[in-house]
Amino acid sequence: MAIYSNLVLDQGSTFSADIDVTDSNGDPLLLTGYSVAGQIRKSYASTTAVDFNPASVYSESGGVVRIGLSATTTNGMKAGRYVYDVEITKTSTGEITRIVEGQVEVRPGVTKANGD
Repeated sequence: MAIYSNLVLDQGSTFSADIDVTDSNGDPLLLTGYSVAGQIRKSYASTTAVDFNPASVYSESGGVVRIGLSATTTNGMKAGRYVYDVEITKTSTGEITRIVEGQVEVRPGVTKANGD
């Protein structure tokens, strides 16, 4: 079962977060041979999405996944609430596990790099 965690992003800022993935005993999950994917959508039914990039295994033995968004990506998102989730896939079997999900609040920015 995925953990529920809300995120707050500042429009126009770089975002990065580490996610600790544990097994049923609470020990770090060995993430060798896993890939990571995650998306943000305006609603669960939205047909458009923003991919977390990077979304990768940061520490195989430590069970840590890293997700991020560039400043350009967050700048292109309208202020408001969204939903997201992050999944890991065991590449040898194709087994997919959702590790975290929740809401994202994108807070509007004022400063613009090009002076607009």
